[in-house]
Amino acid sequence: MSQLGKARGKAQEAGWRGSPEGWLEAAYDALKESGVDAVRVMPLAKRLGLSRTSFYWFFEDREQLLAALLSRWRETNTGGMIRQSESYAESISEAILNVFECWLNPTLFDSQFEFAVRSWALQSSEVSAQVSIVDEQRMNALASMFKRFGYDSQGADTRARTIYLTQIGYISMNTTELITVRFQRIPHYVSIFTGKVPKQRELDRFYGKFGYAEKAPGVFIPLTDTFDEASVNEQ
Repeated sequence: MSQLGKARGKAQEAGWRGSPEGWLEAAYDALKESGVDAVRVMPLAKRLGLSRTSFYWFFEDREQLLAALLSRWRETNTGGMIRQSESYAESISEAILNVFECWLNPTLFDSQFEFAVRSWALQSSEVSAQVSIVDEQRMNALASMFKRFGYDSQGADTRARTIYLTQIGYISMNTTELITVRFQRIPHYVSIFTGKVPKQRELDRFYGKFGYAEKAPGVFIPLTDTFDEASVNEQ
């Protein structure tokens, strides 16, 4: 079931007025699909199959709904990225790979949501100011990660900015690439960002989290295929 379908289901369960979560989910979908101008009460009511007046049982006005969207963005993207940068790692390469999970797992960092909010910021000085604040929070978290592994303050700050601005470039340019293409680049990114070559076992763990294995240098196959090969070999 789609996210919007789930939101409609929740709305129906809660009664004819819907629920705050349902309205927020509809606003989130509209923002990602068409930008902030699409986040308006009447179109959202139509999405949910509810009356316009039911919105005001949960939100004072559109501005409160927009504030809730920004709160969700901070909790999802900034929260996810900071948690990953603070996750346990035995080496700086492994720590970087923890952060790289954000770019491939939308539950940790929703890139479409990020793009939508940054586009919104071009229309709103208030949102732009909030984006600037979280940019610093995220880069500070990355810098702290490097310091944890012995990098000096200037080196940690520069490397943190290099990682972060590279990824924001990916998002701002709306770049798409196959996951296996990104995998091919991952070891080189780690080397560039850290000055160290990642160990193969660190890379293998990373690929495995997304259901892939590196069969040969730069060649990736679904992890389940390796199980099939192992069964054949055992026979």
